[in-house]
Amino acid sequence: MSNKLDASLMPDEQGFFGEYGGRFVPPMLEPIMQEIGDAYEKIKDDPVFKEELFYLQKHYTGRPSPIFHAKNISNNIGGAQIYLKREDLNHTGAHKINHCLGEALLAKKMGKKKLIAETGAGQHGVALATAAALVGLECDIYMGEVDIAKEAPNVTRMNILGAKVIPVTHGLKTLKEAVDSAFEAYVGDPITQFYAIGSVVGPHPFPQMVRDFQSVIGREAKEQFQELTGKQPENLVACVGGGSNAMGLFTEFLNDEDVNIFGVEPAGTSFKTGDHAATLKLGTPGMIHGFKCYLLQDENGEPSAVNTIASGLDYPGVGPQHSYLKDVKRVNYETINDKEAIDAFMRLSREEGIIPALESAHAVAHAMKMAATMSKNETILVNLSGRGDKDIDYIVEVYGKELGLA
Repeated sequence: MSNKLDASLMPDEQGFFGEYGGRFVPPMLEPIMQEIGDAYEKIKDDPVFKEELFYLQKHYTGRPSPIFHAKNISNNIGGAQIYLKREDLNHTGAHKINHCLGEALLAKKMGKKKLIAETGAGQHGVALATAAALVGLECDIYMGEVDIAKEAPNVTRMNILGAKVIPVTHGLKTLKEAVDSAFEAYVGDPITQFYAIGSVVGPHPFPQMVRDFQSVIGREAKEQFQELTGKQPENLVACVGGGSNAMGLFTEFLNDEDVNIFGVEPAGTSFKTGDHAATLKLGTPGMIHGFKCYLLQDENGEPSAVNTIASGLDYPGVGPQHSYLKDVKRVNYETINDKEAIDAFMRLSREEGIIPALESAHAVAHAMKMAATMSKNETILVNLSGRGDKDIDYIVEVYGKELGLA
């Protein structure tokens, strides 16, 4: 494997992963973004900062998150052995706390007064509200009205934690519009506010910074899997919306040629425009939210409507490093539809006693599909990026009769 895939060498100084990424922002924001980039470069190798972050990861988040061998579901399928990296067991219930703690500490050290962010499924919003409470900063979370209705438990959590949840009422009222609104608010005051982007997207340095904070997942997993099984996993699987949980797992393994890597996007209800969010499968290079990536776009080059059962995957773009990894064919990007995700959600709940987030259920569904075609001595490691507490009311309301839950 060429060392051009080494995460330490990417992105370049301008924030590009190959032709993707960069920083395309209004002139007034350029020095602000440069300030954030300079501050991050200064603190990321600072022993004091690293010690503080490690302390919080261990004693606050509960890291390392364990790896669990899903023996029941593996045996029932009769193929490869499925293992789960249990990010759902982190404090706040998902991988999002990994980068939120890092961003909150950075904002505090930069003298910022308020954290602002977008959220889709609410997991990033909850994690950032948690981190803001911990470090003593104000917090505004922009969330589409559609997602507020779908993810009511997380909205309640954010309110309890002291964050202000600001409904987004324009467009499709989902994640893309939430990002638009948060970015607009940030432009209004980039001096006292810190925009804590919730994935490996946005202008440089955010794709790099969020990836680096999330890469703890893969570093732990490599050591844990070796200890648990005596070898490395043959296959990695993670869901991809913006792509932070996936990059968190993948980064440590990118140079391991014998490890196959799969990112799983939502096929929604069909591959018609507006029915899915399969950006890497059906998108083309374009610009969104200050960076270049694969993008689902209309004939005018504007972002297309997207839809998926999983609010956290409901984004027409994708992280620039994922776009690059697709082009160089290091990562295989696949799709899972809503029905397959719901089936995986129920099977993992009923067969292993683990209720996954609907986002994570996409990865579980693809792992199940893969396992059925493989031998019993092969292994698949899935990043179980979040727990499904936030989704149970929606599942019962919409699919309750079909699933025998209502």
